[in-house]
Amino acid sequence: MERYKTLEIVQQTPNSPVFHLYLNRPLLRNALSRDFFAEFPKALSSLDQNPNVRVIILCGRGDHFCSGIDLKTLNSITSDVLSNDLGRTGDRLRREIKGMQAAITALELCRKPVIARIHGACIGGGIDIVTACDIRCCTQDALFSVKEVDLAITADLGTLQRLPSIVGYGNAIELALTARRFSGSEAKALGLVSAVFSSKDAMDEGVRAIAEGIAAKSPLAVTGTKAVLLQARDLTVEQGLDYVATWNSATLLSDDLKEAISAQTQKRKPIFAKL
Repeated sequence: MERYKTLEIVQQTPNSPVFHLYLNRPLLRNALSRDFFAEFPKALSSLDQNPNVRVIILCGRGDHFCSGIDLKTLNSITSDVLSNDLGRTGDRLRREIKGMQAAITALELCRKPVIARIHGACIGGGIDIVTACDIRCCTQDALFSVKEVDLAITADLGTLQRLPSIVGYGNAIELALTARRFSGSEAKALGLVSAVFSSKDAMDEGVRAIAEGIAAKSPLAVTGTKAVLLQARDLTVEQGLDYVATWNSATLLSDDLKEAISAQTQKRKPIFAKL
């Protein structure tokens, strides 16, 4: 399996279809570096293309999930794009931002479901990451903040685009403008996370159970559900219905459907082929 500077892919249980993708800079609270933005989409693509992978759990090594963008990286980007021509400086900076945006959006482009397992701090860029994940869970003492405004930055890696549809516009703008910290319990009340656990160990077990439950289902149905829901965000109901009709016309008549019906009839667990 490929090795990365800022990430680690782990299959914790042999033959399990659930793989863990770790943010792996624990001494720096998993701050996001330039290497991360280069490696993250590559790691997700490798997991997406691996037929043995059905669900990905995204988590952080050490005491925190992610403390946001590394300030050294921010300074490096700023100095690298500067030139005597303001137009060219702006063009370079836009391309840098678009590249980092693409790294985060890779979570949505990955066909396999990604579950964010959040403990400790989830700050700034950490929020960008988890709002692009499919399911989010955290510990009760997790700490969240849409921090960018405190650094004189308009958040530009996805939080302002994704958070309103998750927690509502009113909650999203209040969190983004105040940059205040909020707990795992409040994150659950806002709808940012689906479940809150009393401890990291309890969360590890709980998220593993969720992942294994999803992994046992038809991979065609799971990847199709993710794709259709993501498309539906930007479509009217009528357009969304048309999209899923087209999707199912291509995938519904599958061996997975036959196996699911057979398993129901025989009162046994279905066994689905790899995707």
